[in-house]
Amino acid sequence: MKRFAIILCCLVMGCKSDSKQDKQEAERNLAPKAISTVEIDMLLEDSISIRAIEVVGEDVVFAGSNGAYGIYNSANDEMRVDRQQYDTVYPEFRAVAATSNDIFLLSVGNPALLYKTGNDGLELVYTEAHEKVFYDAMTFWNDQEGIAMGDPVEDCLSIIITRDGGKSWKKISCNDLPKAAEGEAAFAASNSNIAVEGDKAWILSGGVKSRIFFTPNKGRSWEVFNTPVVQGKSTQGGYSLDFYDEQQGVIIGGDYTAPVENSGNKARTTDGGRTWTLIADNQNPGYKSSIRYFPNGNGDKILAVGFTGISYSADAGASWKQISDEGFYTLRFVNDTVAYAAGKNKLAKLYFK
Repeated sequence: MKRFAIILCCLVMGCKSDSKQDKQEAERNLAPKAISTVEIDMLLEDSISIRAIEVVGEDVVFAGSNGAYGIYNSANDEMRVDRQQYDTVYPEFRAVAATSNDIFLLSVGNPALLYKTGNDGLELVYTEAHEKVFYDAMTFWNDQEGIAMGDPVEDCLSIIITRDGGKSWKKISCNDLPKAAEGEAAFAASNSNIAVEGDKAWILSGGVKSRIFFTPNKGRSWEVFNTPVVQGKSTQGGYSLDFYDEQQGVIIGGDYTAPVENSGNKARTTDGGRTWTLIADNQNPGYKSSIRYFPNGNGDKILAVGFTGISYSADAGASWKQISDEGFYTLRFVNDTVAYAAGKNKLAKLYFK
């Protein structure tokens, strides 16, 4: 396991070669004007539920159930999978993040376990024990500063911050955060409850309340904004958000127990998350668990995935087209024409045409 973690670390540090960047730029220039189909290359079919993936160069790191984590090296078409154990337990990972130097894995449940790769293998850099602890998502602003969020254990969302490259993490006091409503939490459905742009971050809650918790300064101060997304029940709300830039953002969700319902499950902002407008209301798609903007798509081209299939919008979410019935939980783009997606017992590479 130690050797594999070191391999992970080396792959991360080597992912930013000029040749790969040049190749990605060439692929961007060849991107189609509109998407009509998707070709799905299944990379892994195993008994692992994968809700957290992170693109590293042209490769993808993933983490999932039963302590499983790994990396797919696209250049060598090589898949490596390992398992992490804590005492007698194999944690369930629902969040993964990467810097230029390390990979980070974060588990749900009690205790919360946050690992980072390093020269000595996987290191446990943060733990939190509480009967209500449940972390949902994690990402980094840069190589030094990162953020993870989870459900409330007191009267606010759980938010932890690192400012030393992930070596240590500090939880923000509820005295410095907006109060959470009774029954307000988040969904660990796709590691996409957090979006970052510049110094800003947006956190999406769900359940009885589905709101946006916003920081303009990497977690030093916070505001909260309402959304019109369906809410009020523990299974309802926004499940995923993404920002194209510091002004344009999109939310998708709904109710996973009623996946065909398409009322109030999609919304868009053009003012940095302060106000949101429902889009394609009472139109498909219904419930989805992950949404991402296409790179270089001017905020118009969007993709959403869920166990109900893959949907595409070319007009900033005003209308959608289902382009595949293949179900996934989570999605990350490599470039305009290529993405990785993962779900129940599978990891795949998607090619858009």
